[in-house]
Amino acid sequence: MRLLKTTKSEVGHFEIELFTDEQLHNLPYAILSHTWGPDEVTLQNINDPLVKSWTGYMKIEQCCAIAYSSGYDYVWIDTCCIDKTSSTELSEAINSMFLWYQEAKVCYAYLSDVRQTTFEDSRWFTRG
Repeated sequence: MRLLKTTKSEVGHFEIELFTDEQLHNLPYAILSHTWGPDEVTLQNINDPLVKSWTGYMKIEQCCAIAYSSGYDYVWIDTCCIDKTSSTELSEAINSMFLWYQEAKVCYAYLSDVRQTTFEDSRWFTRG
């Protein structure tokens, strides 16, 4: 499982670290639950300067800032912590997601459409 560090490196890049399931049992991390938009940041482009203006990038930055301020050094976000170019990894991630949510110390929900709709009518409630 890959986790995203909630603080950027000295050169301003996000760092992603790989952990085994055993290591996760003693590692407090946050997780982000959200709906995907048209400009999501992937594992392959997270440190590409061109994505810094994307809504998906801002979502990641905000999640990391909130998690860090709450004392978490790591966060899991599906869009950038799974290598979706690998069908094997994607399949394993789908099968492991319930455990990853269960093991997380906190889950943040990003409801991108609440400004346009009511809380109860958010698209987030109809996903999955």
